[in-house]
Amino acid sequence: MLSFKKALETVLDSACQLDTERVEFTCALNRVLAENVRSDMDIPPFNKSAMDGFACRRADLDSELTVIETIAAGTVPRKVIKSKQCSKIMTGAMIPEGADCVIMKEYVEETADNTIVFTGEKTADNICRKAEDIRAGDVVLQKGIKLKPQHIAVLASAGNTQPLVTKRPDVAVIATGSELVDPKSKPSLSQIRNTNSFQLAAQIEAMGAVATNYGIAGDTAEQIDSVFKEAIRQSDVVIVSGGVSVGDYDFVPGIFKQNNMDMLFEKIAIKPGKPTVFGTSGEKYCFGLPGNPVSTFVLFEILVKPFLYKLMGHDYEPLNIRIPSGVPLTSKKAKRQRWLPVAITDKGTVIPVEYHGSAHISSLCGADGLVSMDIGVSEIKKGTAVAVRLI
Repeated sequence: MLSFKKALETVLDSACQLDTERVEFTCALNRVLAENVRSDMDIPPFNKSAMDGFACRRADLDSELTVIETIAAGTVPRKVIKSKQCSKIMTGAMIPEGADCVIMKEYVEETADNTIVFTGEKTADNICRKAEDIRAGDVVLQKGIKLKPQHIAVLASAGNTQPLVTKRPDVAVIATGSELVDPKSKPSLSQIRNTNSFQLAAQIEAMGAVATNYGIAGDTAEQIDSVFKEAIRQSDVVIVSGGVSVGDYDFVPGIFKQNNMDMLFEKIAIKPGKPTVFGTSGEKYCFGLPGNPVSTFVLFEILVKPFLYKLMGHDYEPLNIRIPSGVPLTSKKAKRQRWLPVAITDKGTVIPVEYHGSAHISSLCGADGLVSMDIGVSEIKKGTAVAVRLI
């Protein structure tokens, strides 16, 4: 049985980055850059005013100034600023030749038509200098980053309207279990609604990959095999929930092997999620996750998500924050690494959410993150700073 650390290393080492493609930058949110992006121009491209005011020479601040023109944003100044002259200027407009500062209009008094005086004691330059943010040719976005909304703005500023990105993995989702019914159906006695498929599909889509829901496969080797064959043919990755343990109807590991998947592990020393399996065949990959929905959710977050990002060329680093524990955190059996759903309180501490086990999916709705308790650790004392992996 592998440690979680070794299992994560195994899946990441198995990931072969997908091909690349160019997409419209307006459709690039959550995609992963496959090359560095350089700016095609200086930013700002010219000296521009940081505010509404009057562009003038600092040497003339004690004198009356004659207003010689008005410069709107997007226009080119027509006149050069000479001694005791100024131009009225708008925020973002180009600084005229001869001016070395902009005085705020709040510190200006009009003494006559087209004549002003500066009423302040001193002033900053109030000029955004050419290329002070970015120089032409500078790398503005690094290969391998996941594009967020602020990165889309940078692409626009650099004129890169068709960035090169890694293709998104196609991920098939299969739920196994003869007790499962579609969420639109009312379960009869002994049945439950299928939640795993929709939860996994949502997790996949949220991180920028493509999910295809292959529905429910009943607890027979023939049904699981048939659905898996179709899914692995059409997809890069197949995730099967349920049927991975050692029960009479747990056919998934065997089905993977029958379909020429090389099984790299079949158990992980974690709770929840011990009977997790992973296999590969060329550039095809399969995960078998436990059927209990909390296990499925947690295993996707800590194991599958980093793998899918690796396929896209992104080294995923989950957001962790250290917060004191508001209560003692305990683990009755410390033979496996345990992941606890926790909530952040108004007092700035973390406490476990009410949690009845790995079938209690609604418990995650009140959780802000997960706390890991290492193998051999049966208690974390109240007040101890713990790493909270945000979800």
